[in-house]
Amino acid sequence: MPTTPSRAHPRPKTKPWTRPNPKPPAARGHLTTAQKQAAQQRAENAGRRYPNLVDNMWASRHLAKDGSPKN
Repeated sequence: MPTTPSRAHPRPKTKPWTRPNPKPPAARGHLTTAQKQAAQQRAENAGRRYPNLVDNMWASRHLAKDGSPKN
């Protein structure tokens, strides 16, 4: 029986800290205070003292500027 293809995005072969930034410099921004606090909380829940790149990427992708979840 053939398996159906996965609808998930393919996982990149390289780590996020070794890939070039896909956004042009004008489109890059900073995390808001609410996003920074959410990244800090996520790091603490994982047992880390400080948020790492992955926590910050999660906050910028999943939270709006005011800290509420994006739709």
